[in-house]
Amino acid sequence: MSKIEDRLAALGVSLPVPAAPVANYVPFVVSGSLLVISGQLALGPDGKLDPAHIGKVGANVSTEAGHAAARRCAVNLLAQAKAALGDLDRISRCVRLGGFINVAPGFSAVAPIMNGASDFIVEVLGDKGRHARSTVGVAELPLDSAVEVEALFEVAI
Repeated sequence: MSKIEDRLAALGVSLPVPAAPVANYVPFVVSGSLLVISGQLALGPDGKLDPAHIGKVGANVSTEAGHAAARRCAVNLLAQAKAALGDLDRISRCVRLGGFINVAPGFSAVAPIMNGASDFIVEVLGDKGRHARSTVGVAELPLDSAVEVEALFEVAI
C-alpha cells in the first residue's frame, strides 16, 4: 500500500470505484508529467449523490453539506488518480483545483465551500497538496450536484 493510501486509511477514507464518464470525455488525461482529472461530483461509494448534496448551496443545501460535498469530490479525484496512475505515491504535487459550486441567487460565500476539497487534499498530501485554485458559483451542475471539482496534478513519470 502506498504512503498516500496509508494516510487515507488513517483518516478512515476508502477510495470508491471511480465514476465512468457520462458524456463524450475521458475521466483523466496523462500528458507528460501532468495528470488532468475531469470534474468529479460528490458521488458516494454507492455511485449516487447523497440527498444532502443535491441542489443549491444557500437554498436547500447548507454550507456544512456543501463543504462535505466538496470533500467528497476530492475523494473521487483521488480515486480517479489511482485509476490513472496505479500508485498514488506517483503524485508529486497538486498543482490546481477548480471548484464549481451550485449556488442560489445572491450566495457568494463559495470559498469556504471549496475549502472542503482543498483542506482534504492538503490533509492527505501534506505540503505536496498545497495548490492554486479557482472557485466559481454557477447556476446549475450535472445531476443537480451541489459541487463539482476538477484537478491538475504533477506526477512522477
